[in-house]
Amino acid sequence: MNPAVTARSLTVGYGSEPVQSGIDLDIAHGKWLVLIGGNGSGKSTLLKAFAGLLPPLSGELTVLGRAPGMLPARVCYMGQSRQVNELLALRVRNVVAMGRYAHLGLLRPARRTDRERVETSMARTGVEKLGGKTLHELSGGQRQRVYLAQALAHGGDVFLLDEATAGIDAAGRELYMSIVSEETAGGATVVVATHDFDEAERADEVLLLGDHVIAYGPPREVLTRDNLLATFGVALTHIGRGDLAHGISHHLHGGHDLDPRKGD
Repeated sequence: MNPAVTARSLTVGYGSEPVQSGIDLDIAHGKWLVLIGGNGSGKSTLLKAFAGLLPPLSGELTVLGRAPGMLPARVCYMGQSRQVNELLALRVRNVVAMGRYAHLGLLRPARRTDRERVETSMARTGVEKLGGKTLHELSGGQRQRVYLAQALAHGGDVFLLDEATAGIDAAGRELYMSIVSEETAGGATVVVATHDFDEAERADEVLLLGDHVIAYGPPREVLTRDNLLATFGVALTHIGRGDLAHGISHHLHGGHDLDPRKGD
């Protein structure tokens, strides 16, 4: 079977300005890849290229064997910018149902199977009791769960998630991790841009980004002392499941920091 996502000598950026170059990837079906790096390292930019929102500046990129953006019903993109318009009284159930638009279009009425998918997605993310509330009534963490439910309602073979756990509490993060594991076990490919080292440790593969690609491969091969020092200027005391995020000391190096509130 061909990889879900393939990149060869890929350069991504905006206009004529590259953000990352020389990217070579083969992401298999059913795998969980984490993109992690400092601010401005191109995590979000790369996800947008996978989603077909940004054309590659050079190189080759295919998603499910096609050019990015050609299979919207099979590729789900959850972007980082999710501002709430206070003037639009969007209710949670309607927001989650928007995930089905790629399958239905804007005018085709929802089928019973679509409605069931929406309800199931809300239950999986723990927002089933919030269906009648508007988005501006929710906390930031609750909104993140709603947008994750929207992604699940969309479904597909590839999920592209940008900072999916931002603002979510510990229980919500564990729920999210379980959902990702369930989706990959079912054959879906999940690519996540994050600042979360714990998620990076749990993933199947990690792409570590600095001002260039630092390393790509299994977490234990990528998240090494030398690689992280080269990327963040961070010294490790121990690498192990659940220990990485707590076993590092932060110090200034090249303007990078590990503030999870900051983008890309």
